[in-house]
Amino acid sequence: MFSLACQDQSKEQRDDLKLSAKFIDKQLDDAVSQIKILAKNVPEDSLPRTFQGDASISSNTAWWTSGFYPGSLLYLYEHSGDEGLLTLAKSKLTILEKEKHNKGTHDLGFMLYCSFGNTLRITGDTATYKDILLTGAESLISRYNPTVKAIRSWEGWTYPVIIDNMMNLEFLTQATKLGGDPKYYDIAVTHANTTIKNHYRPDYSSYHVVDYNPEDGSIVGKKTAQGAFDESAWARGQAWGLYGYVMMYRETGDQTYLDFAKNIAAFILNHPNMPEDLVPYWDFNAPDLPDDSPYAADYKTNRDVSTASILASALVELSTLTDGEESANYLAKAEKMLQSLSAAPYKADLGTNGGFILQRSVGSIPHNSEIDVPLTYADYYYIEALMRYKLLLAGEPLHRQ
Repeated sequence: MFSLACQDQSKEQRDDLKLSAKFIDKQLDDAVSQIKILAKNVPEDSLPRTFQGDASISSNTAWWTSGFYPGSLLYLYEHSGDEGLLTLAKSKLTILEKEKHNKGTHDLGFMLYCSFGNTLRITGDTATYKDILLTGAESLISRYNPTVKAIRSWEGWTYPVIIDNMMNLEFLTQATKLGGDPKYYDIAVTHANTTIKNHYRPDYSSYHVVDYNPEDGSIVGKKTAQGAFDESAWARGQAWGLYGYVMMYRETGDQTYLDFAKNIAAFILNHPNMPEDLVPYWDFNAPDLPDDSPYAADYKTNRDVSTASILASALVELSTLTDGEESANYLAKAEKMLQSLSAAPYKADLGTNGGFILQRSVGSIPHNSEIDVPLTYADYYYIEALMRYKLLLAGEPLHRQ
């Protein structure tokens, strides 16, 4: 977010864009309307998480999704110029700042980079936000083990590393740019390489969790905690991986990451269980998948809108880092996802859904948590995808120097 990495994304108008500026602006305008409703339901000392049973559910700042709401506000301020959204975002940053010292979680990329990173990018206020971000990056790398060559995710287990952790690496690459210390970048690259080596199967699907022995770096086990079973392809995990390796190519210029991202994308987009509307089921290998239902009452066949949001954003970017038919294919798939997400049954009617934009997401079915509900990160990545597409329409690069 702070700067453009190695890729040349100079201003250039694409001629293969199928979604109109009117369509994109309508979705973003609706998101502004919704988030103002959401704001009325959020206590001053917490952040919105979901809406369930006609009640808003919020979290404290230490919860892993705490950075998405201020991040969404900031993107929508950028779209609309509505100063009230910036003011509200900054009020949430005030309570969130203490998490820069939190060494008990790997989710600081989500918590701090989606929030303070976006704020610094938009405001350019280095004096206020640089030290916050660098302190947070230092807290994140305190969880790095040079023997395992990866950042620890959860407590418990032995030394668990989850595929979601790929999403925290952008924070580290940007910390190096912001502070000049190469250690953050180096850890991000090492972690990404370890994940390629150990998390992925031959078909380029990913395990959710790899548990390591911290003493010698050997693998204790490979699991899929939030998916259907250990050898299944938990959908959101596949999306985290795709997004992460697209980003790592942008940040490093290493062709290995681009090739890997393409292979992950092929697994996802060509999977026989990918629905026609490109909003995935919660697990690509979930049992009893229906043939023709847009979504099912049976929890086993729920769609996960959050996965589609993450994929749409990643694919928009991937289309800018590739050429020809490949680029056109990634863009077309992202457009299809955005069209699907912007209509029933996934987009909520204005004024409903507690102010959340999207419906039909899944947190964790095995843990009976957040099933068929809106989720703050589904909205965030949907907004991000729309904002990235808006830049394409303007012929602007997705990331600036």
